[in-house]
Amino acid sequence: MNRSGFSPFQMKTIAAALNDTRQRLSGLSETASLDAQVLLAYVTGKNRTWVLAHPEDTLDTEETLRLADALAQLSAGVPLPYVLGQWEFFGLPFKVTPKVLIPRPETELLVEMALSWIKSHPDQNRVVEVGTGSGCIAVSLAASTSGLQLTATDISPDALQVARYNARLNRVEARITFRETDLLDGISGPFDLICANLPYIPSKKLRQLPIYLREPTLALDGGEDGLEIIAVLLTQAAGKLAPGGVILLEIESGHPQEAKALAQQYFPEAEVTAHKDLAGHARIISVQQP
Repeated sequence: MNRSGFSPFQMKTIAAALNDTRQRLSGLSETASLDAQVLLAYVTGKNRTWVLAHPEDTLDTEETLRLADALAQLSAGVPLPYVLGQWEFFGLPFKVTPKVLIPRPETELLVEMALSWIKSHPDQNRVVEVGTGSGCIAVSLAASTSGLQLTATDISPDALQVARYNARLNRVEARITFRETDLLDGISGPFDLICANLPYIPSKKLRQLPIYLREPTLALDGGEDGLEIIAVLLTQAAGKLAPGGVILLEIESGHPQEAKALAQQYFPEAEVTAHKDLAGHARIISVQQP
């Protein structure tokens, strides 16, 4: 018996392993049943559909050991995507490591808004994603539409290594120029579209969240009010946004008015709007230049 409570030499059917895994994850996850299916797909090298269709198959020794190790990591607080080493975003596979933020479903709204704007402005194709992390936004944009002049920046060389891998994984590496820099420092414009999911969680709030120290603090900590990094980007972007261009920023849902007021300071003639996600939370602000 190991620290996960799972005996690596107790051979189980997939049905029994699913039930056992679900029970063990019930105190760690709000989606224990789904996570159990994902984990069994990972250890068997199959997909969730296959796992559910073969309940009587038996895990072999290697698969049983992999499941035990994965459960031990989860019990120690390692997030499931880091255990798997891969996560899905916008229908695409992405490698994830503890050096990058785990892609969130709510960030797909930013991608959807960016694609909608690009479609309605076909002649404005100069795009930059700031703080690319895993590359999920830039790669999703490149995979969804052609003809973009797309740049992606990040201050972390480790994050850029992951982002470049994901660009290759999704066969769009030739469509993205990656640059190691602090936000837009040293990046010449102008850009028609600037988009970013920057650190926006207030420092005090972050330290109280379960993700604190489990995902890279550099990608989460937005300073005292959650707007410090966003303010720096707006300062830089003021001279690099093309006429008629737009900025799309993911924000902390509790501070839409503060984020709008900040953007208005740097872009007084722009139309600044807060956009809500499906849950009704303010998620994105758009800064549309006239």
